[in-house]
Amino acid sequence: MVQSINTKVDLVIDATSHMGISDYGKIMIGDKGFEFFNNRDARKFIQIPWVEVEYVIASVMFKGKWIPRYTIQTKRNGKYTFSSKEQKKVLRTIREYVDPNQMVQSLSFFDVIKSGLKSKFKK
Repeated sequence: MVQSINTKVDLVIDATSHMGISDYGKIMIGDKGFEFFNNRDARKFIQIPWVEVEYVIASVMFKGKWIPRYTIQTKRNGKYTFSSKEQKKVLRTIREYVDPNQMVQSLSFFDVIKSGLKSKFKK
């Protein structure tokens, strides 16, 4: 069994990890870090301490009415993408432990197209 890094847990919620093939499990947010535990395989888990979190990137659609997924970018180990039942509740809980300046929105579809066209014509 995997040992949790948290001593106090604020939120436990059903979630999906989008690392390669989607894994279903539970997200646990506590005082020491962010954790994801797989429902079927106990060896598949993700533990991210708060000191390792560089950015929390939320994909926002329809002017903030729908957040399909969010990504946690770490300082050393890359990006981890998750989705859960109540994304806003999860992001509000994360905001208690992460600086609000480190929580950003991802680029929209049109922003990506616009930057691609700008770089194409700039050359």
